[in-house]
Amino acid sequence: MTITRHEPSKIYSKAVEANGFVFTAGIVADDVSQDIKGQSQQILKEIDRLLKLCGSDKSKVVSATIWVTDIRNREPMNEAWTAWTGGQNLPGRACIEAKLADPRMLVEIAVVAAK
Repeated sequence: MTITRHEPSKIYSKAVEANGFVFTAGIVADDVSQDIKGQSQQILKEIDRLLKLCGSDKSKVVSATIWVTDIRNREPMNEAWTAWTGGQNLPGRACIEAKLADPRMLVEIAVVAAK
């Protein structure tokens, strides 16, 4: 099996291809001054870029894990999510309340997609 790691840092790769799947790291927003909807939109745009880099796209996402710092903010995040998916090809998904590495970060998303 061939494993391809994309955009590695000292501690993780942003995306990994293995066995016909693409796994993204937990992606956070670059501009953490935005609200959770704005941060979610940034993250989903970055996920689009990473999936394209690996020869996939959002229609092939089979699983998503979403971490929010306050579960009460789930609805505005869902607005961005629904706009991104268009209500089609919906993956299995978990949404979990958690502390993130930087208190300005409001949401983090990781996906698994087929190639």
